[in-house]
Amino acid sequence: MKVRCGLSVAVKAALFASVFCVGSFGIAAQALASEATAAVTQTLVIEPDQGMTPIYNLIQSAKSSIDMTMYELVDTQASGLLCTAAANGIAVRVILDQNLEMSNNQAAYTQLKGCGVSVVWAWTKYAATHQKTITIDDATSAVMTLNLTSRYYSTTRDFALIENDANDVAAIESTFNADFKAQTITPPVGDDLVWSPTVSKTDLVNVINGAKDSLLIENEEMSYSTIVTALENAAKRGVKVTVCMTNDDNDYESEFEALTKAGVKISTYPDTATGFYVHAKVIVADFGTSTAKAFLGSENFSSASLTENRELGLITTTSAILTQLNATLSSDYAGGTPWTKS
Repeated sequence: MKVRCGLSVAVKAALFASVFCVGSFGIAAQALASEATAAVTQTLVIEPDQGMTPIYNLIQSAKSSIDMTMYELVDTQASGLLCTAAANGIAVRVILDQNLEMSNNQAAYTQLKGCGVSVVWAWTKYAATHQKTITIDDATSAVMTLNLTSRYYSTTRDFALIENDANDVAAIESTFNADFKAQTITPPVGDDLVWSPTVSKTDLVNVINGAKDSLLIENEEMSYSTIVTALENAAKRGVKVTVCMTNDDNDYESEFEALTKAGVKISTYPDTATGFYVHAKVIVADFGTSTAKAFLGSENFSSASLTENRELGLITTTSAILTQLNATLSSDYAGGTPWTKS
C-alpha cells in the first residue's frame, strides 16, 4: 500500500529530513531539491582588497559557455584563460569596445581571434560599450564596475557582484545575443538590472529621490546635472549624503561647490599614478533601515554614460552585500580629504 505524505510549509523541511515515503512524497522531495538548487545567491568582490582570483576562478568554472562584454581588456591572464576555455571546447564569445578603446583592446582582440574565441568589436551605435559583464554557462553573471585591465588592479577601488538570479542572467544573455550581432534591442530588466541607455537615468534618480535617511556614494564622474540636482535635493530634505571620489584636477569644482552648499559631505583622493583611485560606481541608500538598497554597476554620473553608452548595473537589497558596501565606502570616505573650494 502506498503511503501518502502531506507537506505543509511549516513541516516540509522536517519531513524531508526524517521521513522516507514513496509516491507523492518522492515528487515533493524532488521539488524541494529543485527549490534549494534554484536559490538565488549574490557574492560581492571588493577590489583591490580581494584581488582578481574570484574573477579568474569564475572564468575557469565554465563548463559550456562564456559570454563577456568588456570596455577594456588588457589583462593577459584573463585573455589567456578565455583562450584555454576555447581550446577545451567551451563556447567563448566576447564583445570589446572599439569607439573609445580600440587601440587598448587590439592586442586582446587579435589574441582571442587567433585562439578560437568568437570576438567582435562592439556596435558603434553606442557612444561606447562601457559595460563590464561575464556570464558563465547561461547560469551565473558577474556585473562589474571594473575593467579587465591589470595595470589598475592594485590601486583602484572597484567591485563585482556575482549572482545566479535566473531572470537577470536571461536578460543579460538576451541583450548580449543582440549586441553581439549588432541588433536593436530594448534590454529586459530582469529582477533588478539597470541598463543604459534605456532606464539608468530614471532608475538612479529614483534611488536617490527615494532615500529617506542616508546616501553613501562612490563614482568616477560627477558631471550629469540631473544626478547632481537630485543629490542636492536629498541633502536639503535632511538626507545624510556623503560622496567619495578621486579629485581629478578639480574637474568637478562647480558640481562639488553646489553639492557642499546643499549640505553634501565630499571626501576626495588625489589623482596620482601610484595613489588610490575611486573607479567604482556605487550608491548605498538608507543603510540599516528596512528599505535599504544599493546600486552597483558600470554607469558613471555623466550624460554619455546614462544616455548614450551601453552600460549595465543592478540594484540589490541583499543584506550581506549592503553591509560590505557600506563598510568599504565608509572607510574610503573616512580615509580621504574633505573637499573645500580652493
